[in-house]
Amino acid sequence: MYHSCYSAGCGPAYGRTFYSNHLGHPFSGGFKRPKYNVPMNITETDKAFLIELYATGFSKEDISLKVENDVLLIIGKKENSASPNFTRQEFPIKNFERTIYLNGQIDVEQIAAKSANGVLEITLPKTELAQKKEHKVDVQ
Repeated sequence: MYHSCYSAGCGPAYGRTFYSNHLGHPFSGGFKRPKYNVPMNITETDKAFLIELYATGFSKEDISLKVENDVLLIIGKKENSASPNFTRQEFPIKNFERTIYLNGQIDVEQIAAKSANGVLEITLPKTELAQKKEHKVDVQ
């Protein structure tokens, strides 16, 4: 399971950010994908965070999402009834779990998810306070 960090390399010194996890700063060079975990991309718009999670081999029935204590938990469980007799196996399908700290920035009632072509797409709409606002300052 992912845990947030509080170091300066993982977001503002005042605490967790949306991007915080145990991987540290994205440009720190220490990235190593955890065993049996699925990669994800996070993009940000003015009104939402968009997550694309690579969950090939998992149907929408195999994936569950829940928000608890301001943390989004994404779980993929695949039941394998019989072990195939592989001659070669390069992409094992294992259970996965990802957590994302929402930090009060997300309207949890409006979270949406869909699965298409092995990619789970999750839309995390920002709260009004978290949306980037532009304020023009007049020069006197």
